[in-house]
Amino acid sequence: MNLTELNKVATAMVAPGKGILAADESSGTIKKRFDAIGVESTEANRRDYREMLFRSKEAMSQHISGVILYDETIWQDAKDGTPLVKLIEQSGAIPGIKVDEGTQALPMCPGELVTVGLDKLAERLKKYYERGARFAKWRAVIDIAGGIPSMTAISVNAHALARYAALCQAAQIVPIVEPEVLMDGDHDIDRCYEVTQRVLNKTFQELRVQRVALEGMVLKPNMAISGKKCAKQASVEEVAEKTIRLLRTCVPAAVPGIAFLSGGQSDEEATAHLNAMHKLGPLPWGLTFSYGRALQAAPQKAWSGKAENVAAGQRAFSHRARMNGLASKGEWQSSLEQKAA
Repeated sequence: MNLTELNKVATAMVAPGKGILAADESSGTIKKRFDAIGVESTEANRRDYREMLFRSKEAMSQHISGVILYDETIWQDAKDGTPLVKLIEQSGAIPGIKVDEGTQALPMCPGELVTVGLDKLAERLKKYYERGARFAKWRAVIDIAGGIPSMTAISVNAHALARYAALCQAAQIVPIVEPEVLMDGDHDIDRCYEVTQRVLNKTFQELRVQRVALEGMVLKPNMAISGKKCAKQASVEEVAEKTIRLLRTCVPAAVPGIAFLSGGQSDEEATAHLNAMHKLGPLPWGLTFSYGRALQAAPQKAWSGKAENVAAGQRAFSHRARMNGLASKGEWQSSLEQKAA
């Protein structure tokens, strides 16, 4: 393992003003997104859509540091025969790959899940590296509800995350460690804070046990935020303040950067929250975004599967990428959204 190289990639992934595009929707998820805009989810349509994003010159070269790909996408070529991985590299961004194989029910823990995909992961990582991937992603899912999460679910998922991270570093690939505490319930922000603290503490404990070099990884956490169904939604300032307090408590300064997931927040909420965090003084790690839906909902709608809408889709993507790029430096203002509209 060359830690200097891993650290260089991890640092580039969280460069100021840039963030990570999560374009790793599974076949089921992208079908849902396409259904919403009336587009059939065929391999060609998925390719055309992602090619549109990766050819968005302004967004990709100025605001996107890396792209997380799905297995299908990393092997695909653009219409003109250029590998999609090459389009990403040519824009100056780093190609990455989602390597987990989804979730299964966790035995003896009703309502809880464990992420799978460690079998043969070492072999898969080798092939992905040869194809150009320089970082990977694995997502653990922790739900909040009555009586859960259990310590079992937190431990099992943290253990798998750390195993994955160690295998990545052995393959000279930077792991994005993503323990996501879901915002689906009716819990308040303090409950989210408390559960996320337990999850992060356990995750870093496991990473140390499995000798993962913290300097060669990126953390992708949820924000401390109210559940979607909670009657009292925390303000932007409270989300920012509690999230930063949580991260300062749990995340060692050796980690080069933190790239938030949007987790179901609206486009503007995700941007406003990130922006507000940058107002809270100097931080020990780079702090940016790794958004999927919050970067893509607008371009998907603008494109709607029509070749004549590609330019409109790219404009919508560039706008969201620019807004989040500004937020990752604390320079975003909501008036910039109105101007574009």
